[in-house]
Amino acid sequence: MLLHDTALVYGRYLRQSLRSRFALLFGVLTPLLYLLFFGPLLTDLPLGGRGSSWQVLVPGLLLQLGLFGALFAGFTVIVENGQGVVERMRVTPVGRLALLLGRVLRDATVFVFQAVLLVLAALVMGLRAPLAGILIGFAFVALLTVSLAALSYALGLKVRSPQEFGPLINAVSMPSMLLSGLMLPMSLAPAWLDVLSHLVPFRYLVDAVRDAYVGEYTSAHMLYGVLVAVGFAALAMTAGTRVFRTAGA
Repeated sequence: MLLHDTALVYGRYLRQSLRSRFALLFGVLTPLLYLLFFGPLLTDLPLGGRGSSWQVLVPGLLLQLGLFGALFAGFTVIVENGQGVVERMRVTPVGRLALLLGRVLRDATVFVFQAVLLVLAALVMGLRAPLAGILIGFAFVALLTVSLAALSYALGLKVRSPQEFGPLINAVSMPSMLLSGLMLPMSLAPAWLDVLSHLVPFRYLVDAVRDAYVGEYTSAHMLYGVLVAVGFAALAMTAGTRVFRTAGA
C-alpha cells in the first residue's frame, strides 16, 4: 500500500510540474548563469583540488541546485495548507509517509532532470568527467533534494505564512552555501574557516562529488559523503513524516 499511495501522490505532483514547463527550465537558470559567466574565470586557475576547474565548479553547482531548490519547496505546502488541500489529503486512506514521500520524490525527479541539463551544458563548455562520476553526482543531488525537501515541507506545515518561511530558509541557505565550498574548495580558505566548514554536512557531499568527477570512488571523502547523505536523508524523512502525522491534528 505504501508504494501504491506514494505513486498516487507522486503522479499528482509530477503532473503539476510537467504542466509548468517554464518553471522546470528557469529552475536551472541560476546555476547555468554561474556556469556561463563564472566558470570561464576559473579556467586554468589553481583551485587547490585535483582535476580541471570544471571538475571543481560543476559538482558545486549541482549541489547548489538541490540546496536552493529543495529548501524553498515548502512554499507550496504553505499555499496548500491555507487552501485546505493538505487537510483533505490527510483524511484520505493514504498513509502519512506516502504524502511526504510522493512530494519529495517528485522534487528529486525535477532537480535530477535539471542537473542533467546543467551537465550537458558543462560538457559543451569543456567539462570532462567519467560517466560513473557524473551518475554518482546525480545520486547525491537526489539524496540532498529528498533530505532538504522533507525538512522544508515539515517547516512549511509549522509556520503560519510565507513571510515567516522565507527569512528562515535564507538564514539556513546562505551560510550553508558559503561554508560548504560549493563555489570553490574550502582548502583555499583560512584554517579557521576550513575547520568551521566541517560542521556543515553539505561540505562532505561536495567533496565526495568532486572526487567522483575525477574518478576517485573509494576515497575517504566518498565514504564520508555517502554516510552523511544517507544518514541525513533518513533523519529528514523521519522528522518530516512525524510532522505530517501530527500537524493540525
